Amino acid sequence: MAIGSLARRKASTILSSRYLKYSFSLSRGYASGSDENDVVVIGGGPGGYVAAIKAAQLGLKTTCIEKRGTLGGTCLNVGCIPSKALLHSSHMYHEAQHSFASHGVKFSSVEVDLPAMMAQKDKAVAGLTRGIEGLFKKNKVNYVKGYGKFLSPSEVSVDTVEGGNTIVKGKNIIIATGSDVKSLPGLTIDEKRIVSSTGALALTEIPKKLVVIGAGYIGLEMGSVWGRLGSEVTVVEFASDIVPTMDGEVRKQFQRSLEKQKMKFMLKTKVVSVDTVGDSVKLTLEPAAGGEQTTLEADVVLVSAGRVPFTSGLGLDKIGVETDKAGRILVNERFASNVPGVYAIGDVIPGPMLAHKAEEDGVACVEFIAGKEGHVDYDLVPGVCYTHPEVASVGKTEEQVKALGVDYRVGKFPFLANSRAKAIDDAEGIVKVISEKGTDKILGVHIMSSNAGELIHEAVLALNYGASSEDIARTCHAHPTMSEALKEAAMATYDKAIHM
Repeated sequence: MAIGSLARRKASTILSSRYLKYSFSLSRGYASGSDENDVVVIGGGPGGYVAAIKAAQLGLKTTCIEKRGTLGGTCLNVGCIPSKALLHSSHMYHEAQHSFASHGVKFSSVEVDLPAMMAQKDKAVAGLTRGIEGLFKKNKVNYVKGYGKFLSPSEVSVDTVEGGNTIVKGKNIIIATGSDVKSLPGLTIDEKRIVSSTGALALTEIPKKLVVIGAGYIGLEMGSVWGRLGSEVTVVEFASDIVPTMDGEVRKQFQRSLEKQKMKFMLKTKVVSVDTVGDSVKLTLEPAAGGEQTTLEADVVLVSAGRVPFTSGLGLDKIGVETDKAGRILVNERFASNVPGVYAIGDVIPGPMLAHKAEEDGVACVEFIAGKEGHVDYDLVPGVCYTHPEVASVGKTEEQVKALGVDYRVGKFPFLANSRAKAIDDAEGIVKVISEKGTDKILGVHIMSSNAGELIHEAVLALNYGASSEDIARTCHAHPTMSEALKEAAMATYDKAIHM
């Protein structure tokens, strides 16, 4: 069996060479003896606050600067966490409407209390942000609330939220300012009728018609929330497929599932113009390849066309930090920019724009600063779409494996044949395992199911250790569990599944 130990590996950060520009040997940027901090982190999101805590745990005097006034960044305040709260609440309402009766739970009526639903979401966010502040205190991280900008590679000027200004000095400064919503030409986001994901998380009433521009993870998740609560949802996507990074076979099943939930798709379609005059928003559309224009009306339009690095106002040009055409900061394998002592992690550098990737960046970056070794493999960062069913994946898609010219095998197992899924009457979905034909080494795993985001981590661990499909297949899984479907798919990859 393919068993190894990460602890025995040569510790190194694995970043795709196409993302790296600087490969020089790092020289830490120590400034004068008057510096108060070993590490200064600009940005208190998942990458930034994790980096700050890790730095403090490693014995480095650390300050974290955050402009929002609450820690957790976009993810915790207006992204990952509030969206999952609403996804769960809306799913409970949908289940009450459509599934409870078949389980013997009956009631005369069910209704949405939107203010209460939003209050539950806000309570979760507030509790978690306070929790991070508590972790800062526990680990002795100095927290400065304000907007930071470089005065020099070792000095940051902070306009505080209270209206004052302070200078924070550091021997090593980490840029962890995250990303912002990508705007589209001709669309002005007012967070009322034309909204970003931030506005979509705070609507005060359920729109009758919601148009989502962009069929990525965020658009489909927010479309699911409001579709469950009663909105008629139409997704407009310029590309020929939804979630283009997803495995093609799984993507087709996923789209069919969303369509069964009454989500409509207009693929290969572009938005030409938007008219907000009147009671509704009128969108003029045309085929991506050109052709006859059509009109689509909505009460609310969600712009979900991706995100861009947020580095405005940091003064990067003042200290000479180099970026690429997309505005991402160029770093070497140790997360160091071209300016000694200045580092960058998370959404402001190349790689997946995901909170958990930013956290791993933060830990590895600080480990390098502390004279240790870090490890991040961007090819093994899991991705999850938190709809119902969820879709989770790690490693390569079948299309990517084909493009590489690798001989491979595929094993699949449907949740319709999984006893736990049948018992709870939630059996939509599939597990797909891709392995190299000659060695049986797992190349990719793709899961569509309830709680796929929880099931995927066995596969993440397997890929990190270079495991084979037989390794998973010969690992005893508790019965009855949803995770048995991964075992069966692995069995089907190298031999044959039992329960199919």
